[in-house]
Amino acid sequence: MTGDVRTIEWTGDGLRLLDQTLLPARVEYATVRDVDALVDAIRRLVVRGAPALGVAGAFGVAIAVRQAAREGWDGARRDAAIARVREARPTAVNLAAGVDRVLPFIGKGADAVAAEAQALLDEDVRGNRAIGAFGADWILGRVGDRPLRVLTHCNAGALATAGWGTALGVVRELHGRGRVETVYADETRPLLQGARLTAWELDQAGIPCVVQADAAAPSTILRGLADVAVIGADRIAANGDTANKIGSVGVALACAAAGIPLVVAAPWSTVDLAVPDGAAIPIEERPAEEVLAWGGARTAPAGVGAFNPAFDVTPARLVTALVTETGVLEVAAGATSAGATPGSAGANPSAVSSRL
Repeated sequence: MTGDVRTIEWTGDGLRLLDQTLLPARVEYATVRDVDALVDAIRRLVVRGAPALGVAGAFGVAIAVRQAAREGWDGARRDAAIARVREARPTAVNLAAGVDRVLPFIGKGADAVAAEAQALLDEDVRGNRAIGAFGADWILGRVGDRPLRVLTHCNAGALATAGWGTALGVVRELHGRGRVETVYADETRPLLQGARLTAWELDQAGIPCVVQADAAAPSTILRGLADVAVIGADRIAANGDTANKIGSVGVALACAAAGIPLVVAAPWSTVDLAVPDGAAIPIEERPAEEVLAWGGARTAPAGVGAFNPAFDVTPARLVTALVTETGVLEVAAGATSAGATPGSAGANPSAVSSRL
């Protein structure tokens, strides 16, 4: 992505969001100055991606504090509004973490809250750059220092973060080193974050890519057409189980069968130590219309319902490497490298928590 496009930006009295529901056809921004508009933007995926949601949540507290002062709310109403922001999407732990980080600054006013939220945004960008470098180093060391065929699922790029990206940050770093032959971008049903967003980002960055149906991904891997799969994460349990966009577990299973690495790229803020394993991660279920209709026209028979989980959980034993801003944890093997401190993963139920 060019440096001219920013996913999320504080304007001084509101939050300017790149409206991802309109990409790739239109590049437009929405400015939100009240809690209702922010909650709606989060739920409709105007802003999305775990790290970006964390930043949005932090700035959302500043919005609530400003709105409370403007409209004469008492503390209870303000706190209820903040809770609505915090709970707008349940699976991405970063949203709640972003809100919680700035809560201690409420007493100092909206500007202090916004300043801390901006610090979180800046940290995310720096962390993403580090994730990209650690991930590229590890992949080239593991797979070979040569142009690679990379498969990715959903969108974990600059659009899903405050800038640069996690999984796509790794891809960008590889591309910068001349080590990307092509990227297979899974279309990512039902909202096409891969086809609409990942492909757009890669095209903007001049990185060769093709879009494929989600159902094609396992075959692509098993046919030997991909060297590595790199995905993001919305929540990582203490044992290394990883929640990501629905369809990720199929990619993981195919990688295990083909013997190629599955790399999860995410900031440490995505690790939820309060969750022991993937079974305890809440899975968001989204509206039935997303899978029963297309472009406003129903595609399934009338009277038929839908099951529309937004995420699935990849067991730790299938996660070859977790790349964070501090280094690489080889989850399935229980090893660390690239600057991470010693710990174990996969075989130990407290695998990721022991790393911290």
